[in-house]
Amino acid sequence: MKPLGPLLALGALALPGVSAFAQPAAYPVKPIRIIVPLAPGGPSDIMARTLAQKLSEGIGQPIVVENRPGASGIIGTEIATKSAPDGYTLLLVSNAISINVSLFRSLPYDALRDLAAVSLLAATPYVLGVHPSLPVRSVKQLVALARARPGELNHASGGSGTGPHLAMELLMQKTGIKVVHVVYRGGGPAMIDFIAGHTQVYMANMVAAFPQVKAGKMRALAVSTALRSPVAPDVPTIAEAGVPDFDEQGQHGIVAPAGVPKEIIGKVHGYIVKAMHSPEVRNRLQADGSEVVASTPEEYAAVIRRDIEKWRAVIQSAGITPQ
Repeated sequence: MKPLGPLLALGALALPGVSAFAQPAAYPVKPIRIIVPLAPGGPSDIMARTLAQKLSEGIGQPIVVENRPGASGIIGTEIATKSAPDGYTLLLVSNAISINVSLFRSLPYDALRDLAAVSLLAATPYVLGVHPSLPVRSVKQLVALARARPGELNHASGGSGTGPHLAMELLMQKTGIKVVHVVYRGGGPAMIDFIAGHTQVYMANMVAAFPQVKAGKMRALAVSTALRSPVAPDVPTIAEAGVPDFDEQGQHGIVAPAGVPKEIIGKVHGYIVKAMHSPEVRNRLQADGSEVVASTPEEYAAVIRRDIEKWRAVIQSAGITPQ
């Protein structure tokens, strides 16, 4: 993952200022909810529940994880933006918070104006994998085969505009190859069809991909981050494999409704940092290949602003029509 420090110059995402809500004498004094705008069981849900358990111990209040899926995360996000800015509603977001700005013609909220960054929690590599039947064992061989057979190979994704899909689009733009996109309703169906050999290439979240790699059902060509993953030290990075400056990953972070007092944002951030760096959380996430980040609010705000512009350019270059 790229250093966050230089991103500070990009500014902050709706950093909390003066709120019309009176700040309570003590915080927190009641349960806190973390909205997950996706269905239970996926990487975002796992991240939220892993954090919530340890966060509850540190805060001394129950942390309720509330799944509000629908419309690529838009429904849950809108609910969060319309919640009271009192620190008792938090929202766990993925790369979608930046991607959806360009993927949809209209959103019922402004990601920069209506949300306040709290912390980037962790980053997880994507695995560029191929079906074992495909006669390639490196990124260079995949690129050569795709160039020799333009439009004949296909790649799976769990949804148009998802992080893995756009990472694959970025790889194609950087290498000049064309691999046909096959869209599925979720990562589970995409993986099932990939294993069955109906698709040949899959850029997948490491949490979902690596069990299949270990089982011999997916051949890992490279990981998407700038550095190799400790979980798979023998797998090169895409940059090492000949695509310079390629550094992409799945991200999860915590944001809050805009207007939460700065003092409360600071308290929540402190609790989150302590929880994320606890051995229980760190070891649990590292086992799945995730890197704990626990950034400052300002750093995370800058990451979101940067990613909005980056994914806007990728989406436009890929010719993806906003929904």
